[in-house]
Amino acid sequence: MSEQKKKKKPRKPMKHKGLKLFLLLCVLVGVWWYNNYTVKTVSEEYPSAKVKSPVRIMVIADLHATLYGISNESLTERVEEADPDFVVMLGDMYTRRSPWELIQIPIDLTAGIVQKGYPVYYITGDHDTSKEYKEAISKTGAHLLDYKEEVVEYGGTKFQIMGIDNVYFSPTFDLTNEFTLRPDCFSLLLAHIPNYEKYSAFGADLTLCADTHGGMVQLPFDGGPLVDPETQAFLPKFLGDGECYDKGWFEYSGGAVFITSGLGASPAPVRLNNRPEVVVIDIIPQ
Repeated sequence: MSEQKKKKKPRKPMKHKGLKLFLLLCVLVGVWWYNNYTVKTVSEEYPSAKVKSPVRIMVIADLHATLYGISNESLTERVEEADPDFVVMLGDMYTRRSPWELIQIPIDLTAGIVQKGYPVYYITGDHDTSKEYKEAISKTGAHLLDYKEEVVEYGGTKFQIMGIDNVYFSPTFDLTNEFTLRPDCFSLLLAHIPNYEKYSAFGADLTLCADTHGGMVQLPFDGGPLVDPETQAFLPKFLGDGECYDKGWFEYSGGAVFITSGLGASPAPVRLNNRPEVVVIDIIPQ
């Protein structure tokens, strides 16, 4: 054999390529899991001249219960860590047509929080509407507010807590036909589906909403959602008119709407840059 014949370079073993692909897959699965099944606690403050001392509210919404998702134990622990004056649950805690095994999860969660001594004010969404479920929630000791209101006192301040279970809003929908705001109370409206126009016209001191899941995918650097959860418009903050009620604070005269992106996902767990959240809102004297 000629010495001038070039030697062939040895091929890299295929197993190295396989290992790299496996590691890449592990990273992708880890990023997906982190974005969809790990919970963060978001802390917010809301000043008001109506409160005499700080009052803490914890907001839980859109669990869309699954067998292998966020556990009741981890959520109850976060409630205990925050130690709120009361907890609000804003609906869609299970997904419609779920088996009772999954529907039982938010019932047990609600019961567990009540048993820890925290008052729970509950409204339903567009998924968790069954009569049996509502009855079970009421039996836990939670306050189910389906077009009902309660006047309660926390921190020396009276709160008028109102809840609605609207899924769709007619053109004639008017909250003043259902509730009268009490000037001697801090008015708190619980409403699963955001409807800024109607809620700003009503004018509660604070309106808490859910439903949007934050648009599921949020762009970095405060770029907003990839898709507007209400209109389904693509890149609404860049290509739209700037009005996109996806998550966070939206002020109106005399009050504000806060929308939580919640805990779960529907129809699929494809959150990105928008981790599941529970929210702690401290209402502080202005």
